Amino acid sequence: MGIEQKAGSMGVVTTTLEQAVNWARTGSMWPMLFGLACCAIEMMAAQASNYDMSRFGMELMRASPRQSDLMIVAGRVSRKMAPVLRQLYDQMPDPKWVIAMGDCASCGGVFNNYAILQGVDEIVPVDVYVAGCPPRPEALIHGVITLHEKVRGEKIKTWA
Repeated sequence: MGIEQKAGSMGVVTTTLEQAVNWARTGSMWPMLFGLACCAIEMMAAQASNYDMSRFGMELMRASPRQSDLMIVAGRVSRKMAPVLRQLYDQMPDPKWVIAMGDCASCGGVFNNYAILQGVDEIVPVDVYVAGCPPRPEALIHGVITLHEKVRGEKIKTWA
């Protein structure tokens, strides 16, 4: 006897706790703005009315790391800015995710010198890379959707 016969026409929904928690996490990600260069303009455009990232539960960009669970690093990161970025990442509550937006944040871009990090993954773990110089708002939205797919497959960690 299957669930259909037992439940009848009541419309019972079955799911696991992990699926429910991950669904809630994807629908309420609060990004922290960390715009460092020209990619920040495209990040702001993705938040504006033409692309409207509010559809994904990202109503506004937070300036406080304690209210954010997603860091979007948009642009090149200098060696002087790297400790600040790491400190802000450490202040974010768990679980937290990082999107590296643009070629400069992903691999240093055209700035192959000692002053620019050759990828933000040298100081923080990156979950999704968004390619482009600068990437269009559609690319950032695709990166957010890719991150949502990753979060939906995560397991709930037990904290000891």
